[in-house]
Amino acid sequence: MAVLIRTRDVPAARRHDAWRGVVCDTLGPLDLRIDRDAPLRGQIDAGLLGPLGVGRVRTSTPHSVHRTRGLIRRESPELYRVVLAMSGSLLVAQDGRSARLRQGEFVIYDFCRPYELRYDAPVHLAVFSLPRSSIAVPAGTVAHLTATPVATDTGAGSLTVPLLRRVTADLDDYRPASAARLATVVTDLISTTIAERAERLDVIPEDARDRTLLLRIHAFVEQHLGDPALTPSTLAAAHHVSLRQLHRLFEPENMTVAAWIRHRRLERCRRELGDPSARNTPVSVVCARWGFANLAHFSRLFSRTYGVSPAEYRRDAVG
Repeated sequence: MAVLIRTRDVPAARRHDAWRGVVCDTLGPLDLRIDRDAPLRGQIDAGLLGPLGVGRVRTSTPHSVHRTRGLIRRESPELYRVVLAMSGSLLVAQDGRSARLRQGEFVIYDFCRPYELRYDAPVHLAVFSLPRSSIAVPAGTVAHLTATPVATDTGAGSLTVPLLRRVTADLDDYRPASAARLATVVTDLISTTIAERAERLDVIPEDARDRTLLLRIHAFVEQHLGDPALTPSTLAAAHHVSLRQLHRLFEPENMTVAAWIRHRRLERCRRELGDPSARNTPVSVVCARWGFANLAHFSRLFSRTYGVSPAEYRRDAVG
């Protein structure tokens, strides 16, 4: 990430104006409210993960950030923002709700509507800016969930937080193609987590229930790819639907349920085989880790799908 401001590098007399300028240029337009006499300490970094903006904010100075109706009329890009409390806590308010976000929790808010973020103590935040169109949950459903901390101990939330932390820490290490794929994974997981939360709170419109269920099923598949017993039948049973209904849900994917599971397993294997840090892991271990019980069968599938053998793919990818 690029360092946009590090307050110790700025003369004390200019810090407040410099901080306000960076906040508004990067995240704004926003109304920043801070005691002019308070010593300002902090750092803001920013970068891109494919089409997603990724920012990191660290500050020990109490202040608040407001998105007002006047500022929205001035400029209103179609964005959702997700903020993750890496350490410390903050207050998030939107749509008549407010929540204290604690370490390890995240929340979504809509940049097109008024909101407030308030920091009363030292915080370290990761902020993701996502096009509204990338979130596969109806905007009306998301509106019921803004300023609502997401549970991260179960379901898709338990996958999302570690990924957001890792992406924030390793952003500069990703190649463009990897960054684009990771951006898709991030938005899919955030969408699935929001869909799970919406279902739990029963705020999903009837016409969105199938899409929400499909997002949950996708997340379940990702969590259980390493289990050779993952099949369409076990997937249907885990979600209390019939096999017929499960296959109907997958019709828009232009792929059968079994083919989807196989595709996701192959993609995980391909990603690991192309990872330099895993170059010494035997191909047999990689394929077993992602649910393939037979190495010869895996090698045939991999070659048919990607045009090269697993060993050739690894050699070309990592040398």
